[in-house]
Amino acid sequence: MTDFISTLLTEFATAALLLVMLIGLFGMIIPIFPGGVIIWLAALIYGIVFGISGWGWVFFILITLLMIAGIVSDDLLMATSARRHGANWGSLALAYLGGIAGTILLPPFGGLLGAPLVLYISEYGRKRSRSQAWQITRAMLVGWGWSFVARFFLGLIMIATWLIWASTNTGL
Repeated sequence: MTDFISTLLTEFATAALLLVMLIGLFGMIIPIFPGGVIIWLAALIYGIVFGISGWGWVFFILITLLMIAGIVSDDLLMATSARRHGANWGSLALAYLGGIAGTILLPPFGGLLGAPLVLYISEYGRKRSRSQAWQITRAMLVGWGWSFVARFFLGLIMIATWLIWASTNTGL
């Protein structure tokens, strides 16, 4: 009976952590939502609860590197796309702050409005051209789209890596 309860608790904990990871994955639709970090935290909790040894370290380090790649790709793809079309770093910094402020003031989608709006206003003020400001803003939005694709794909790989780790660790 004790083995049955232990197995049941292990499977429940594993399923709960998978649910948290899926929430992190689909939460990536919201730009400011730290989905990769949530997936990583669930993997960390798994490691703390069930232990990390042997190949577990390899899996956890890989999940950590994928999370970092997701964070970097997010900012890099948006900024690179906008910079390629003439945005300056000051405007991008203001857009980033506008995204955070928008998310705080109008959660959860205020960042979707705040960042592009602030970028457009900043670039319009700098260039005095609506078409150039819109071109830069549109480029940032395209970069945002590509960053979502990259983060989502990396999130899928993180979860798949964790599933392999969990299956080898608990015999699922």
